[in-house]
Amino acid sequence: MAKKKVRIVPLGGLGEVGKNMMSIEYGENILIVDTGIMFPENDMLGIDYIIPDFRYLLDKRDKVRGIVITHGHEDHTGAIRHVLEEIEAPIYATRLTRGLLEVKLSRGGMLKNIDINTVQAGEQVQIGPFGIEFFHVCHSIPDGVGLGITTPAGLVVHSGDYKFDHTPVDGWPTDFGKLAEFGARGVLALLADSTNADKPGWTPSEALIDPALDEVFTNAKGRILIGTFASLISRMQQVAKVVSRHGRVMAFVGTSMIENAKMAGKLGYIDLPKKSIVTLDQALTMPPSKVVLMCTGTQGEPSSILGRLSTGTHRSLEIQPGDTVVLSSHPIPGNEEMIHRTINRLFQRGAHVIYEAIAPVHVSGHASQEEMKFLLQLVRPEYLIPIHGELRHLKQHATLAREIGIPGERIAVVENGTVIEFQDGKMKVGQRVPGGYVFVDGSGVGDIGPRVMREREALARDGFVAVHLSFDPTGKVLRGEPQLVSKGFVFVRDAEELFEHARNIIRDIVSSKGEDDLESRIEGDLSKFFYAQTKRRPMVFVFTSKTR
Repeated sequence: MAKKKVRIVPLGGLGEVGKNMMSIEYGENILIVDTGIMFPENDMLGIDYIIPDFRYLLDKRDKVRGIVITHGHEDHTGAIRHVLEEIEAPIYATRLTRGLLEVKLSRGGMLKNIDINTVQAGEQVQIGPFGIEFFHVCHSIPDGVGLGITTPAGLVVHSGDYKFDHTPVDGWPTDFGKLAEFGARGVLALLADSTNADKPGWTPSEALIDPALDEVFTNAKGRILIGTFASLISRMQQVAKVVSRHGRVMAFVGTSMIENAKMAGKLGYIDLPKKSIVTLDQALTMPPSKVVLMCTGTQGEPSSILGRLSTGTHRSLEIQPGDTVVLSSHPIPGNEEMIHRTINRLFQRGAHVIYEAIAPVHVSGHASQEEMKFLLQLVRPEYLIPIHGELRHLKQHATLAREIGIPGERIAVVENGTVIEFQDGKMKVGQRVPGGYVFVDGSGVGDIGPRVMREREALARDGFVAVHLSFDPTGKVLRGEPQLVSKGFVFVRDAEELFEHARNIIRDIVSSKGEDDLESRIEGDLSKFFYAQTKRRPMVFVFTSKTR
């Protein structure tokens, strides 16, 4: 009798960088790995962030046995609240990751109803039919883990986000011994991080950042502002050490940065000397040469601390000539334009800006090509599924695997929603389930679809013209002049001749005595007229009313 199938369904993170989420199924049991978010792309106007489309799980929610979070970055944890609103299941996370989750869930008042189990690297837990072995991986945040998932159909290894750093900030390198043990045991499938698949060589060690920061602190005469992710706990520790060496004090700016630093210090993941830490209010009264501010905004987000500083809209802080701003992060694909705009604005306000392209103030937390090949040699999987990356990264990862001898038919390069099945040691790529974007806009989740996004793009590109017509009680005689209002198209006073022609078109349509579809006829004819005259396509809206 054939064994039951193991089904792997990527719901996020394959074909993009961000919103990582994976469903692993055996029989009537489902294991979820990660629940991340993704930053909106430049053309996704008004969107706060994007979460995975996990509709596939909603009619199977009673089968979900657990949610495992590999580490504390937003692209692996950020959607946890949205998932828990729909699916009730215990969470498994290491101590630091749990702390970051608790900070996040406490803001929404959800923490008291959530079952969170603390695990650590080296432990094993049984979640339904899945035997989970947690092994430590080095990343740009402490307490990251990969997963050895034993199923009745075979061993599946999930790398998590990893790199092979021999001198990590926390002194805890990736567990090579465990990876080799998996390889000796026999691995059915390896799900491996592909983020840096197009980067040759080895990813530099986090230790390289220390001398770069020392140089910045030596040369800076005024305040130093360090921009990084609020969850990048290891960077907080590195900056704190340099602050102490140079006799400065440090303040955390922004709620998420303050809460995460407090939590990480309480759990012992960072050591922040009390004499070196002050509040923002205290820092603002001190000599600039003694102050370091650590804040968010390295991805150019308009609402972040650095984003608001670059536009002069922060309520209590502003850039001063002589400030040095350090962006300690790597641009997420698609964010380059916003980041460059933020850097330029900071320069305009008198800051000296240092970023990855001109100084080694950041190194990647992801494995490069030689590390990826090394992982494949250690684990020796029967099948490889590249994960965590755009399609170009997944394809390049597959190329690397073929170079070391893995046959192409044993590599599955797939995108979100593609079902992969394993049965009797054989892999089959199956049908595709929903795996697209779910937009979060304010308090709305998933209520913004492609049509609304297209309308926003059109409004942003060409603006709109609103037309108001007032009729007598019969609805046939136009009273007064048609009223036209333009936003984002042209200013009415500067285009009076254009709008007078538009009024004549409206009068002709009304006087033709056709009562059917008056609004749509006016909208259509005006759209053609405006394009003929300006080569732009504003959205046209017509409103009518009757007056006595």
